[in-house]
Amino acid sequence: MTTFSATPSDMPFETAKIAGVPLAAVSLAGLGELMVADCRQARRGGPWTARTVFDLNAHALSLRTTDADYRAALDQADIIHADGGFLIPVSRLRSRTPVPERSATTDFIWEAARRAEAEGLSFFLLGGEPGLAERAAARLVAQHPGLKIAGLRDGFFDAGDEDQVIDAINASGADILWVGMGKPNEQIFSIRNRERLNVGWIVTCGGCFNFVTGDYRRAPDWMQRLHLEWLHRLACRPRSMFMRNLITNPHALYLALTR
Repeated sequence: MTTFSATPSDMPFETAKIAGVPLAAVSLAGLGELMVADCRQARRGGPWTARTVFDLNAHALSLRTTDADYRAALDQADIIHADGGFLIPVSRLRSRTPVPERSATTDFIWEAARRAEAEGLSFFLLGGEPGLAERAAARLVAQHPGLKIAGLRDGFFDAGDEDQVIDAINASGADILWVGMGKPNEQIFSIRNRERLNVGWIVTCGGCFNFVTGDYRRAPDWMQRLHLEWLHRLACRPRSMFMRNLITNPHALYLALTR
């Protein structure tokens, strides 16, 4: 277990180390509080490097052992939160400071939108196929009419376009950048560019925009409580999820319980 200060505003939190990964022992609400504090600090001016906020789930834990570039990026994150439900009971078994609850990215984006609306903070949505970010933004604003969407961009660009993408994000004045380009690309992109991005937070979010729009369905509450959302996703998208779940879930559970 390690303790560190995630923000200049002296908001310390403890971490539960799972398979070598320092997992933030914070609640969903606590994660939102950290976001607001950091974005306020970034707005004050002065030296600031965007906070990188990455999610940890079974896929991430397994991928960390097989992809050196992803591992290097994940290990540089400022905050790693519990996206995978199985991490909560594992942290209770393996750490004296367990993670209090799951902070699924698909839940956190709504918590962040609520707080951003109240605080006057703005989002930039980056990722997905053309049109997806626009539809996700429309759903977020429909639920939170005061939320400011500073900019939108699909995730289909190559290395030669990256400077233009960074310039557009900076010109937008966004406080929170959501990067939905899938693992490992979104983490590597975030670490590579965090010193060039004038935002408070960079949050990686995978396929979160698809859940916001309703293209992907969340599991029923009872499955979420039993940490079985992966099973629901497998049933809904067997072609894309079968091999991933077959390989990464057992591997990740083994890593979490033995390292």
